[in-house]
Amino acid sequence: MSTYGRIISFAKPYHRYFPQYIVFAFLAIIFGLMNLALLEPLFSVIFETKTTEQLTEIANAPRTGLNIDSIKSVFFEKLLDVKAQYGKQSMLIYVSLVIGASALLSNLFTYLSNVTMGYLKADVIQKIRAKVFLNTTGLHLGFFSGERKGDIMSRMTNDVQEIENTLVSSLKVFFREPATIIVYLAYLFSTSVKLTLFTLVFFPIMGFVISEIVKRLKKKAIMSQESLGRIVNLMDEVFGGMRVIKAFNAKGYINELFDKETQTYKRINKSMARKNELASPVSQFLGIIVVATLLVYGGNLVLSEDTNLDPEGLMAYIIVFSQILNPAKSISQSISSIQRGMASATRIFKLIDEQPKINNIEQATQKHDFENALVFENVGFRYEKEYVLQGINLTVEKGKTIALVGSSGAGKSTLADLVPRFYDPTEGSIQIDGVDIRNIDINSLRGLMGIVTQESILFNDTVAKNIAFAMPNASQAEIEQAAKIANAHDFIMELEKGYETNIGDRGGKLSGGQRQRLSIARAVMKNPPILILDEATSALDTESEKLVQQALTNLMKSRTSIVIAHRLSTIQHADTILVMDKGRVVESGNHDTLMAQQGMYHRLITMQSI
Repeated sequence: MSTYGRIISFAKPYHRYFPQYIVFAFLAIIFGLMNLALLEPLFSVIFETKTTEQLTEIANAPRTGLNIDSIKSVFFEKLLDVKAQYGKQSMLIYVSLVIGASALLSNLFTYLSNVTMGYLKADVIQKIRAKVFLNTTGLHLGFFSGERKGDIMSRMTNDVQEIENTLVSSLKVFFREPATIIVYLAYLFSTSVKLTLFTLVFFPIMGFVISEIVKRLKKKAIMSQESLGRIVNLMDEVFGGMRVIKAFNAKGYINELFDKETQTYKRINKSMARKNELASPVSQFLGIIVVATLLVYGGNLVLSEDTNLDPEGLMAYIIVFSQILNPAKSISQSISSIQRGMASATRIFKLIDEQPKINNIEQATQKHDFENALVFENVGFRYEKEYVLQGINLTVEKGKTIALVGSSGAGKSTLADLVPRFYDPTEGSIQIDGVDIRNIDINSLRGLMGIVTQESILFNDTVAKNIAFAMPNASQAEIEQAAKIANAHDFIMELEKGYETNIGDRGGKLSGGQRQRLSIARAVMKNPPILILDEATSALDTESEKLVQQALTNLMKSRTSIVIAHRLSTIQHADTILVMDKGRVVESGNHDTLMAQQGMYHRLITMQSI
């Protein structure tokens, strides 16, 4: 399916919009033409260029269906009746009233067609944005490691906005403007075939000139959107890292980076502007040349008297023809907009088409409890070529606490990330109660686990809603009980609005220890049988660590826990301690056993004691 076809597919069911739009737009075109076509009888009345006999001849002309001549015949018949009953002044009033009524109907149907288009835009854009968001949030964590967050945000905002503009432009290009040109040409042919055939020579020339301009726009449009994505990404990083920027006096450096990127964006858009805005003046200039040529050629036809074209007919002809130039110019501008939209759509659909690497198998097993053990069998993992984990064999029995220690880069966090299937092992298998976790429904698997990380990831919402995250039916009593277990209830009650206090962006209104205790309370609310604690206290001061460690102890009671720790004093009571180095388990045992071995664990303990 083409890119444009995919955009339009989001408008399903089509019958909600397209038939209405086509009917309203067509009626607007017809009544718009009537406004202009009625200028001929208006000129005839004002300048008295036609005698009563000529008007009678037009009124009595044969009527062969719904066409320009039949409508003109009916109109002039009514015009003569008005003249006979009320006089010439009334003829002028009658023509003016009909023009006014036609203008009212034309604008009414234009309004209705635009409203229908607005409904179509709103519906399609909502569906596209929802589809992008749904697919993006379902992607594996590795995708977000390799992509700029600002670029993803730019695609979901600016690129979707460009698609919205494309919808409007495309409906004009594919229906409204061509229909306007066809209807107006039909009138022009009915007025003078010779003159209209003469004008048609100019349209291919105008089309060729404009198409050459448009060809150069798409590449620049893609570059523009990519540059804008980098700008959004830089702003996101700057606003999130303002403390570091100020601490390192890096304002000048950041400003230089921002200025460099905005200069690039400016250059691209200037280049686009030169090409984009060239289409309109070129088409307008060519249009004026055509009108001037028509005046000469049409005037000669009137003067030669070998045609039925009269002066007022020529004036009306030129006015109607000049209105064809507007839709022709609109088509050239719309094509430019469509090129930008197609470039944006390409970026959007690339995001939609991205496939998650972690998927459920067909007939995946539902598992809602943890009964025996979590087993790693010869597990290996590599991101690209280099191994991060190799030969991991481990059994975590229910109710036991396993601690992972080692230097940075040893593979501890990667090992923990394999359990909730943030990644899948490239070798071996991980089993829960004898079932390979790749055969378990992902939501069901992650429902068994609670995770507390070193960075407290909170949301700009109230304390209560952060604790009861993704559990909208949780009662106030349950929330408070979870906070008490996490050692957080006392400081929450000291806040201005207690549990209804908004904690700011990423919990910025709270201290590090308070944020971490809210994260623990959130894990308590979930009440999972398996806990993964990834350096949950390493970023805290001594007093906060003591409070958080007490909360963690409360949380770990009667639960199976995998604990990653740099501060080894916090895991000395673990049932089993695994010492990792370069992706392998090099020592295993409890604290006393490992200390007696005088190996790597003993060395780490000694270094921290010093």
